[in-house]
Formats: sequence, C-alpha cells, structure tokens
Amino acid sequence: MRADDFVDESLLPHIDQARAFYATRPTMRGPQSFAELLEVRAQRATRIASHDPHAVTGMAEVDGHAVPIRILTPRANRPRGVYLDLHGGGFYVGAAADGDDGARALAEVHQLVVVGVDYRLAPEHPWPAATEDCATVARWLLGHAQARFGCSRIVVGGSSAGATLAMTTLLRLRARGLTAQIAGAALQFGTYDLSGTTPAGRLIADEYFLQAYLGDTEDRTVADISPVFAELSGLPPTLLSVGADDVLLQDNLAMAERLAEAGNDVTMRVYPASPHGFTGHPTAMAAAARQHIEAWIGARIGD
Repeated sequence: MRADDFVDESLLPHIDQARAFYATRPTMRGPQSFAELLEVRAQRATRIASHDPHAVTGMAEVDGHAVPIRILTPRANRPRGVYLDLHGGGFYVGAAADGDDGARALAEVHQLVVVGVDYRLAPEHPWPAATEDCATVARWLLGHAQARFGCSRIVVGGSSAGATLAMTTLLRLRARGLTAQIAGAALQFGTYDLSGTTPAGRLIADEYFLQAYLGDTEDRTVADISPVFAELSGLPPTLLSVGADDVLLQDNLAMAERLAEAGNDVTMRVYPASPHGFTGHPTAMAAAARQHIEAWIGARIGD
C-alpha cells in the first residue's frame, strides 16, 4: 500500500498551514524511563483540565471484574448509539476525562453516548491488564446498553494506544462470538506490531512504553499484544486514520492491508504534513480529520 493512495485531495489546501504550525512546535517524545514517566504524570495532575461537569462516573462489572468508566450523554436528544472511547497515552499515562471535549462534541452532534474507560496503566499494571479492562467494559456495554441508554449499536474506537486496545478488544469479543452488535471501529494512529519484528515495528522497538507495557513478556507477536499478527476475519467495518509524518504510518498501512485481505470493510485515510497525535492539534488538517472520523462514526450508528 502507498500512503499517497489514501490522501483526499480536499486536504491539500491545509498542508502549508500544518507545516507552518509544526515548524514552530518542538518535537515531542514520550517518557523514556520510569522516573520521567512519574514526572509526566505529576505535571498532568497539576494541569487544569476542562473536564465536562456533566460527565457521570461509574463502574462496569462483568464476571466479578469492575472497571471505572466515564459516561457522557446527549443533553437534549435521545441517544442513537454508543461510542466506546479508549484513550491513548502509551499504555502508561492518560485518563478517560482527557477526551471530554471531543466526547461532548460527538455526543451532541451525533446523539451518541460516549463511554470512556479508565483502564489500568503500565508499568504498575502491565499487559494484559489494559486489554482485560477494555474488553470487560465492551462486554458490559453489550449486555447493558439497551437497558441503560435505550440503544444497542456500538462503535469502538481510540487513538494511539487506545486504537491498539480497540483492536485487541474486538479480537476478544470475536472469540466469544460477540461482534454482531459492534457497528464499527474508528482507529487513530494505533500501533499494531509491538514485537519489533516487522519493518514498521522496528521503528519503535526502542521506545520505553513497550518495556513498561510488556515487561518480560517473551512472545510479543501474540494477537492480544500485536494485533497485526492476528487472524483478522469477521471483524466490523474499520476506519484507520493516520498522519503522513507519523512514525506509525507504515504500521497502519500494514494493518489496513491485513484487514482488507481478511475480507473486512476497511477505510484508510492518510493526512499530509501531520505527525503522531495530530488530531489533538489546532490545525485545519486536524479539524478535517476529526470531522471525517465523527461523521464516519455517526454513519456507522445509523438511524
């Protein structure tokens, strides 16, 4: 697959503005040690966040395993469906509340309930803790969405590590025969080879987040860790969105190709002049990406 094949021509006018923005922005890199990670967490804790005061927190429990969740519902309209939102942060930082602004927009524009997951973080809770938490919430939604929210169609999605967890969640649901109610998966710049054994995976093989998340796990090619190696048939329609300047571009192209080869409905979108995490940046390119992702999610839910 070639990245240029998945660039919409309508995005081309936004390239100069995006390049100008990133030219003045320092290169960002995640923590490279546990000490740096603790410092990043401390800085995040003291930062004033615009969390949605109307969000409701609670617990999703299945088979005795309870996971904290954060729920935003449309203020005026009856929900049409549910979006299960898995936050990013390298598996070792982040919280469901970080996505409140985007979740509120999705809730109001498309009349969706947005359920965020505060899954356990590495390295204190390495794999498979996060995957177990996300799959638990998905199973809880499948059993309770209709009674709790009056709707049953669900789209799963996430960004970065959250996109990885969205894919592993789908694989866990498929193993239980539970994907029929999942209307789609919206994945933003996920990492799908955490083993460092593919050309794409080797580009991030030295990153600390892998050691934090996987610890001493020997086989990192198992599907629950690196879903690009999974048998991928029978999954719901999937949207993959990634920036052309993202180190994970090739990983996303490989994942899209493998999904398509397995017979799934796949939409791939590549955004020029955009690095990892670009959908959270104040560029016209990011706004266009967010609009497309939200519209795709709304269309998957349907009427």
